[in-house]
Amino acid sequence: MTDVSTTNQRYMTQTDFMSWRMEEDPILRSTIVAVALLDRSPDQSRFVDMMRRAVDLVPLFRRAAIEAPMGLAPPRWADDPDFDLSWHLRRYTLPEPRTWDGVLDFARTAEMTAFDKRRPLWEFTVLDGLHDGKSALVMKVHHSLTDGVSGMQIAREIVDFTRDGGARPDRTEQRTATPDGESPTPPGRLSWYRNTATDVARRASDTLVRNSVRLVRTPRAAWRDAAALAGSTLRLTRPVVSTLSPVMTKRSTRRHCAVLDVPVDALAQAAAAGACSLNDAFLAAVLLGMAKYHRLHGAEISELRMTLPISLRAETDPMGGNRITLARFALPTDIDDPAELMRRVHATVDAWRHEPAIPLSPTIAGALNLLPASTLGNMLKHVDFVASNVVGSPVPLFIAGSEILHYYAFSPTLGSAFNVTLMSYTTRCCVGINADTDAIPDLATLTDSIADGFRAVLGLCAKTTDTRVVVAS
Repeated sequence: MTDVSTTNQRYMTQTDFMSWRMEEDPILRSTIVAVALLDRSPDQSRFVDMMRRAVDLVPLFRRAAIEAPMGLAPPRWADDPDFDLSWHLRRYTLPEPRTWDGVLDFARTAEMTAFDKRRPLWEFTVLDGLHDGKSALVMKVHHSLTDGVSGMQIAREIVDFTRDGGARPDRTEQRTATPDGESPTPPGRLSWYRNTATDVARRASDTLVRNSVRLVRTPRAAWRDAAALAGSTLRLTRPVVSTLSPVMTKRSTRRHCAVLDVPVDALAQAAAAGACSLNDAFLAAVLLGMAKYHRLHGAEISELRMTLPISLRAETDPMGGNRITLARFALPTDIDDPAELMRRVHATVDAWRHEPAIPLSPTIAGALNLLPASTLGNMLKHVDFVASNVVGSPVPLFIAGSEILHYYAFSPTLGSAFNVTLMSYTTRCCVGINADTDAIPDLATLTDSIADGFRAVLGLCAKTTDTRVVVAS
């Protein structure tokens, strides 16, 4: 029997189709913007060569999304017959005063601007003219092309590890080759429906057979597991009708961005002091910051609801594409002790990562895609914030002769008040904040509050450890 995951590789996944449909509401655009601060202006010829390697490595970056009539099936990825690499690569000189604020302003504008969906969904822009001869690379990518983990996989393949660069394997043969197992021509839409239905039926049949055998052999355990899966599915998909924050309630299409830096070693040491992970320390810092932010607005809150992207990526998955699911749950904001808060965060996040329904997320997304897009959007618009932790590079990376000094990601808000993304890079954690302007009109106050949350967590470190939290400007 043909495996639908192979046959339909040129179709957008059900998870990405859900994000695609939600973009009928521009507040829910799934655009990722990342900014790399460079120590010098990159060589243009080498930069273009690097991006040629990228589109050879990940053919999806040469493809446009072709929507089905009536929008009933997911869009189909097809090679853009008019693909022009130069259209996707831009280069400008920043106007005076040529500061970091100008880079962040460009990033927020990129975040707010919709893609031309007739072309491949990405744009890279070099901004020259920063003080001290520095430049910036602003990378704008639709979430359906990559997630954070895949983005770093691609980066490690195409960037250099020294300023001078070095020989790389010739990947030009990948330009015309199709991915393993993919048909040279995609199946028709009727085939997509037939194959999808066949796959769902096969999965259901296999599950029914397994559960029938278990029901005979261990009936109590079988019923218990079935009930657990049903409950888990309800928890994953239940509607959210109101924000827990009484302050961050408005939503708009306007965005603004801020960044801060935290020492990697210090955050890891603080996490270890609480017998927790770096991600637990990160979330605890955000929660402590949010408690302060709300106090400054005269509000005392006991918890906030967050969206946590959970990676479903396996080692066998190809580079590119989006392999995440979204879990929505509440975390406490009324615990002042950072160590205790980290432990509470760890227990909650760990429970959600092991929810029985998480592996079934693509199937659940397919079922949700039968609902009106507005219904899906309302499931996310009342979440308070999104937080994501991406493992970056422990060693310096170079782009066309320029060293990356800082690497920030501004991930989509997905209808929440703000998204805070931590990207570890060399000795620091680069924290990018992408905020809805109506929900967070005072971004500087929010950023300072989150910075104070990190300082509270880093208070668990030894006195000799560098615990400086820097709000970049």
